[in-house]
Amino acid sequence: MHNPESFSMEWGGRTLTIETGKLAGLANGAARVQYGETVVLSTITLSRHIRDGLDYFPLMVDYEEKLYAAGKIKGSRFVKREGRPTDLAILNARIVDRTLRPLFDHRMRNDLQIVSTVLSVDQENDPSFISLIAASAAVAISDIPAAGPAVGLTVARVDGAFILNPTPDQKLAADLYMFAGVRDGKIVMLEAEGKQATEDAVLGGIEFALENGKTVIDLINDVQAKVGKEKIKIEFPEPSAEVKSMQEAVSAKVRPFIEKNIDSLFGIKGKQERMDKEDAFQKQLADMFESDDEKSFARSIYEEMYEESFRTLMLEKDIRVDGRGLTELRGLYAEVDELPRTHGSAVFQRGETQVLSVVTLGGPGDAQIIDGLEPEYKKRYLHHYNFPAFSVGEVKPLRGPSRRDIGHGFLAEKALESMIPAKEDFPYTIRVVSEVLMSNGSSSQASACASSMALMAAGVPIIAPVAGIAMGLVMTEDQSKYKVLTDIQGIEDHSGDMDFKIAGTKNGVTAIQLDIKLDGISVDICRDTLAQAKQARLEILDVMLKAIPETRAEMSPYAPRIETIQIDPEKIGDVIGSGGKIINGIIEETNVQIDIEDDGNVFITAVDMDGMARAKKMIEDIVRDIEVGEIYEGHVLKIVTDRTKGSEIGAVIDLGGGRDGMIHISNVCHGRINKISDVLEMDDLVKVKVIEVDSERGRIGLSRKDLIEPGTPDPKCEAATQAGGGSDFQDRGPRGPRPPRPDFDRGPRPAGPSASRVSPPGRFAKHD
Repeated sequence: MHNPESFSMEWGGRTLTIETGKLAGLANGAARVQYGETVVLSTITLSRHIRDGLDYFPLMVDYEEKLYAAGKIKGSRFVKREGRPTDLAILNARIVDRTLRPLFDHRMRNDLQIVSTVLSVDQENDPSFISLIAASAAVAISDIPAAGPAVGLTVARVDGAFILNPTPDQKLAADLYMFAGVRDGKIVMLEAEGKQATEDAVLGGIEFALENGKTVIDLINDVQAKVGKEKIKIEFPEPSAEVKSMQEAVSAKVRPFIEKNIDSLFGIKGKQERMDKEDAFQKQLADMFESDDEKSFARSIYEEMYEESFRTLMLEKDIRVDGRGLTELRGLYAEVDELPRTHGSAVFQRGETQVLSVVTLGGPGDAQIIDGLEPEYKKRYLHHYNFPAFSVGEVKPLRGPSRRDIGHGFLAEKALESMIPAKEDFPYTIRVVSEVLMSNGSSSQASACASSMALMAAGVPIIAPVAGIAMGLVMTEDQSKYKVLTDIQGIEDHSGDMDFKIAGTKNGVTAIQLDIKLDGISVDICRDTLAQAKQARLEILDVMLKAIPETRAEMSPYAPRIETIQIDPEKIGDVIGSGGKIINGIIEETNVQIDIEDDGNVFITAVDMDGMARAKKMIEDIVRDIEVGEIYEGHVLKIVTDRTKGSEIGAVIDLGGGRDGMIHISNVCHGRINKISDVLEMDDLVKVKVIEVDSERGRIGLSRKDLIEPGTPDPKCEAATQAGGGSDFQDRGPRGPRPPRPDFDRGPRPAGPSASRVSPPGRFAKHD
């Protein structure tokens, strides 16, 4: 039943193994790839029938995270099965999709699905690039035609040196990290994040990726040569003689009209104006014919000729759809404080792309807990991106974030993440939401610009402001000539060959995302694009800094403040209390948020400064070491009585922080008293001095009289002393001999066991 084949090579200091013929035998192609102890199974399946009525290539790409791969069971008490894909799974699916989609013939109308399933994770080797290798291998050995293969790999730059497929620790130490999809010496897909990496460093990483991807491409080609299936021939139905005749007639009538009038569709700056003009133009075409088939074919000729003119203008005349030059930016606008009650807000507009970004600050406890295949961690900087249909003048139901929304939000998040101050310097959780209000190209990069300004307006001390720009490309069919476009709009993204998004500061690159429609681009194109993008980025930063030159020194009055206290880690339990009783009591009483870390850092978050001050004092009182000689003021919690005699022997005083001590009756007044309640009552506020600390037994002895000079008027004590009939304890002097006790005649004791002496009940009981 099985005919397994295994192919291995050493790559980046670890063994890469591609196995076929054992798992998922009914798919068109299946490959199990192992790197270290991370294992991914990828399959590709083609439906048997064409889906009628489609006008697009129906490729689906999924990335499945199985928690068993990491030896984990889902944390929910009620649901243990994996649920909807995590954001990271969606991003990884998009990476595979963006790399492999350009390699298929987009005329195909059979449903096509690639599924990558993570089966094992060793926490050292990232399954994302392994899934791309597995998917590419599955495509290569399948019977489905595609150009390729294209493979994925990761690159980190640490201390100036490039590392292939870095470990998580190496990634954290890197000033540049990239995920590259490569084939035949060309870049197909690129994701990168940098700590203001230079353009030369980025180019060095691209060249390193191309060089190290060659051996894996050779391995997949070897696998295909030995076990690959014969490729099927995809049939694209030829039109009938009658349809051909109709098409020839329509073409003969339409082409001269389009050639004569198409120039009128270019040089229009406004998207709506251009769309209106195009609609009117297409209506003229449609009115030339009667049948729907004729009208549909006329429209397809129009789209073909429009794209040809679109490319010719740029390649031969350096003129774009809206009349701009190749490196010219659209009009820029920047403003902060759009919203009065939020913690920070800003609007950024470039041409007809407009984004409102809003910042919300929270305490450390508001950080998002990420629980996926990787070890659980907390995320304190979050960026969310929303793209409503009205932003492009359309009507669609609101159904939550799409894959595109998640991907664009993550890109803008990467652009700013390395600029966020360290937790030690700014312990807030930061959430930025970018609302796309108008869109005509590069809303993700407009989000990076608006978010930078919103963070500065919120008083977040970012390392440097970030601006982003989307770069495009038009290239001749033989790829002998190309032009790089700055600040592409929607039509240039749709009809062009590349969408190369680059974000960064004035000093360097912080994030990159590259999508192409070709089979790859060269290093030279990357070099030209990076240089042209830097020039645009600096222009945008100038406009942004006119709106807000620097981060504000003060935060919004509506934003919470955070106070940090360092306590002995051994006293964390004292602050939390049994079942969280103490800390929850502080939170409820003071209306603050308290977060305690294992190293003893306590973060108090509050909008009300009075509540913060009270919470801080309560915590400090809990962890303070009470020492003999210290003076406290606290309320009387209760009067202690001798259970046997019923007499009062002391009063318990609240010392704050959940701790208390007791004043013995002898330490209340200088004079002798019979009842403490003659001097102190419940809830009385009394000043006391610590005279004894018994750490082992957890007892604290207090004195009231030690804070009162002998002879100082003390009305309550004077009244209680007279009522007790005693004098000052210090003036009693030595006791004289006791008088002889009277000799009581008890009579004979009863005999037998019952004659033994029985102590009165409770005689030796401890005082409460």
